Amino acid sequence: MKTPGERNFFPAFFITLTLLAGSYKAHGQNGGSLASGPQLNAIQTAVPFMTITPDSRAGALGDVGVATSPDINSQNWNPAKYPFIESDGGISISYTPWLRKLINDINLAYLAGFYKFRDNQVISGSLRYFSLGQIVFTNNYGDPMGIYVPNEFAVDAGYSRLLTDRFSGGIVFRFIRSDLTSGINIGGADSKAAVAIAGDLGFYYRNTDIVLGDKDGTLAFGVNVQNMGNKISYTETSDKAFLPINLKLGAAITVEMDDYNTITFMADVNKLLVPTPPIYAEDSLGRTVLDNTGDWTILHGMDPHVPTPVGMVQSFYDAPGVLMDDGSRSIFREEMNEIMIGIGTEYWYREQFAIRAGYFHEHQTKGNRKYVTLGIGLRLNVFALDFSYLVPVKQNNPLANTLRFTLAFEFGNPPI
Repeated sequence: MKTPGERNFFPAFFITLTLLAGSYKAHGQNGGSLASGPQLNAIQTAVPFMTITPDSRAGALGDVGVATSPDINSQNWNPAKYPFIESDGGISISYTPWLRKLINDINLAYLAGFYKFRDNQVISGSLRYFSLGQIVFTNNYGDPMGIYVPNEFAVDAGYSRLLTDRFSGGIVFRFIRSDLTSGINIGGADSKAAVAIAGDLGFYYRNTDIVLGDKDGTLAFGVNVQNMGNKISYTETSDKAFLPINLKLGAAITVEMDDYNTITFMADVNKLLVPTPPIYAEDSLGRTVLDNTGDWTILHGMDPHVPTPVGMVQSFYDAPGVLMDDGSRSIFREEMNEIMIGIGTEYWYREQFAIRAGYFHEHQTKGNRKYVTLGIGLRLNVFALDFSYLVPVKQNNPLANTLRFTLAFEFGNPPI
């Protein structure tokens, strides 16, 4: 087991990155590249724990969930799916030991539930809690300043309803609190817990009258915009950072092979609706050039310090561009690199036993998350148990061997 001194580095590093998220500027982006050439320019947001997949089913499907069949954890993926769920209500709890190859006490817990109070209307809620483990704060001289357990959580409530027999909509209101420093002084300024109010808006379409050859099928589409809310900071002197506002689009098709066997193929695409860091001008000594107002001079790209609605729209065309062989920059190519893709397949036998597999892809210049996911599910009457396992494409990845566990309970029939 690691000693407190051995465990200081990663949490402190994580906290520093998060604290600087609001004031970070892409210093060095002019030369920020891999040895082979691609320019690194990942999008930075606050509270990245909001982007971690919390439940085992989606975690086994390549982080796909916006258009899959509805379940208790639809709150995280697309609240508009709830009106199509068959049961009257339900609750689930999920647990994920996170980054265990680095630290042995970082955890994500997720509690979700829903209740169908009309045959076409549902209320739902969830609680997400992320603990970064116990750490020891030290001053510039290495003297201990105390032991603290940084944590973040989000609690939300949602409402969804059928708009037609095949189309539904849902909305979620969310409160986010991130306390990473316990108020210690950072760079001469007292730190504080960051607080945000955010919301999701989702829509879902499902058609169960599809015929594929001689097989019955179901076709579904979904869209969800997540975490639309105010920017946050951890000190009074730092610039405010965007929440991980995310656009999800997805589709799923289910084939009923016979009375006992069904298989579903699904895919999601995700794009952060957050400004891309620009490239700043530097002088011959590598120092950032200031303009007449004292701000850093933007060489390529657009100013990322804009209000949330402007940043969401701007995120579709503000990339500085991929540097091409002829010296030009392709904005379109970099914007396409920011799209994350997940694909998955799910097999059910007698609606009691499920086998799942998926793949998630993120471009190497935007985070380089590439992994295969596997999982199983077991449903016994009103109880369900799901398990998922993550296998990175490359070795020595901190996400390797990530496990997720979900226990769920559903009750009742839809009200008449």
